[in-house]
Amino acid sequence: MNKILITGGAGFLGSHLTEKLLKEGNDVLVVDNYFTGTKENLAHLLPNPKLELMRHDVTFPLYVETNQIYNLACPASPVHYQYDPVQTTKTSVHGAINMLGLAKRTRARILQASTSEVYGDPEVHPQPEEYWGKVNPIGIRSCYDEGKRCAETLFFDYNRQHNLDIKVVRIFNTYGPRMHPNDGRVVSNFIVQALQGKDITIYGDGQQTRSFCYVDDLIDAMVKMMNSEDGFTGPVNIGNPGEFTMLQLAETVLKLSGSKSKIIHQPLPSDDPKQRQPNIELAKAKLGWEPKVNLEDGLKETIAYFRKVVA
Repeated sequence: MNKILITGGAGFLGSHLTEKLLKEGNDVLVVDNYFTGTKENLAHLLPNPKLELMRHDVTFPLYVETNQIYNLACPASPVHYQYDPVQTTKTSVHGAINMLGLAKRTRARILQASTSEVYGDPEVHPQPEEYWGKVNPIGIRSCYDEGKRCAETLFFDYNRQHNLDIKVVRIFNTYGPRMHPNDGRVVSNFIVQALQGKDITIYGDGQQTRSFCYVDDLIDAMVKMMNSEDGFTGPVNIGNPGEFTMLQLAETVLKLSGSKSKIIHQPLPSDDPKQRQPNIELAKAKLGWEPKVNLEDGLKETIAYFRKVVA
């Protein structure tokens, strides 16, 4: 049995991770400042005596005892991370320093939830872990992209300098129940617009692509990575390599929701990547992992969730 700390544990991914780790019988301490996470995401787990919640911002040091740390704290959608970009960078960089310091003191294994955004607007497709990326360091998305890149730097320097036991996963687009309805991400946007009978907004011509991984698959990979024992640090891509255009996604959401909404087009935002698809050969080889849930099945679960929370 482990004492596990999850930063950002009340968020979309964090709450699903908390649920899985509690089911396995672990003691779980969730740390969250509730900027984008909510206690409602964890409400069904609160009766579990092995769960503890702490309101805390990771940009400040934390003194607890733990054997594993999942560092998920950081707003992950453009709407939220651009709201206070300086704080976003602090969360990624200061948060990483504080959690790495805690891991160093307790000799805990620590996993960084990094992101496909470290690849920027990629010139290599699909993206393997060896690709260094093409990132604008001064754009409106840079607070997140460069913050996460710097966090990876810190993790590997702590590994080299202090022999810290680190794991780094690069998360590609993930969706599922408990996504924030107003997070501005394409899956939640399309579903909410469809359920409310509003026009579905596509930016640009709708031919830009994304790959969508269902949350259960993602969490399974994250736990496999944390518990891998062969000295494998990553970084490793975690995502679903199935590639869909925005137009295909919108049409699938309309079909599954039974909505009569129309599709409209708006100008493309600044620095928006044209294509994003993970190469997951390393995850297959090192973790024996690949996603199992197809897009339609995952969207059905996600739409069912949003029917309950969206008026």
